[in-house]
Amino acid sequence: MVIVLAHWAEHLVQAYQIWVLHLPRPKARGVLGQFYPWLVSSEWLHYGYAIVMLIGLFLLRPGFVGRARLWWTVALAIQFWHHIEHLLLLLQAQTGHNLWGKPVPTSVLQLFYPRVELHLFYNSIVFIPMVIAVYFHLRPNYADLSKMACSCVGETRRDPAASGV
Repeated sequence: MVIVLAHWAEHLVQAYQIWVLHLPRPKARGVLGQFYPWLVSSEWLHYGYAIVMLIGLFLLRPGFVGRARLWWTVALAIQFWHHIEHLLLLLQAQTGHNLWGKPVPTSVLQLFYPRVELHLFYNSIVFIPMVIAVYFHLRPNYADLSKMACSCVGETRRDPAASGV
């Protein structure tokens, strides 16, 4: 979650630099990009983040049950597509052959939306279901609680039906 928030913050700073500070897009590099400009243009770095996120979402998925698992799976599915988009960008950068006759590596949805806004959107739509999943995981209903194998829930909840209440 810390990595997700840091990455999301980078995109928010980049958006702030473009829309509020009115920096030209090539100069809007986020926080780290101001000190390490090559980071912004490194498709390996962006793909690495996408694959680490995908692997993390996949590895943590068994820990979620019921409603939490549904939302976690939504985040996983969206991140899978985000990963595909970054794989396309990486392959174009590595081969020097850009798709759709574009002068720079271009992902599928980048044909319709600018890259900064698109990746801010991607990070948001992966992050939101992750937060919902964690919320449902930490506050399970009674059906989900009975399936949980962890002790993440702070206090033991009893089924009111079992106690006759």
